[in-house]
Amino acid sequence: MSASVQTPARHRKLTGALVIATHNPGKLAEMRELLAPFGIEAQAAGELGLKEPQETGRNFAENARIKAMAAALATGRPAFADDSGLVVEALGGEPGIHSARWAGPAKDFRAAMNRIQTLLIARGAKLPEQRRAHFIAALCLAWPDGHAEQFEGRVDGIAVWPPRGEAGFGYDPLFLPDGFDRTFGQMSADEKHSLPPKGQGLSHRARAFLKLADACLQKP
Repeated sequence: MSASVQTPARHRKLTGALVIATHNPGKLAEMRELLAPFGIEAQAAGELGLKEPQETGRNFAENARIKAMAAALATGRPAFADDSGLVVEALGGEPGIHSARWAGPAKDFRAAMNRIQTLLIARGAKLPEQRRAHFIAALCLAWPDGHAEQFEGRVDGIAVWPPRGEAGFGYDPLFLPDGFDRTFGQMSADEKHSLPPKGQGLSHRARAFLKLADACLQKP
């Protein structure tokens, strides 16, 4: 009896308007810039008055799906969500999916970066090889009928101290990507996340978006 060959499932193409399921201004700006070349009309969850759902997932992918599906069901439109964070190896993967929570209600990422540094020093992590870290971004594109497409991107580097630069948002000033001498906080938006040919698609979010775009988007 011959083995059956499974045909890979086709990805669903996005058409029409889209909801960006985030209330984070920094993420919203990056997502809109990434979507711009595809001519997609996008509104933010905050602009539509949507509440933020409870992120009860065990990983980035589950949380991205929760956010995207909640927005899709609430609006009746396709929705695009991101869940991302900084994973510091010497801290057992923290802050990880709790990256935003470490900044508290005031979104004080300077305090969150100080916390990371304090914990690293307490563990004797002073050398670059002891301060390995990576950013992960999980993207989910969900439809009101329950269909979802999910993609993940990752960029590796080290957690530097002191933080460098004022660009970007979140933990960007703390993160030095491998092969570069400037942190994400010292890079322009084009350097960090513009797609080819304009940029390298360097960031974790850009890398995940390249996969999503290849599968689900079409340029006009």
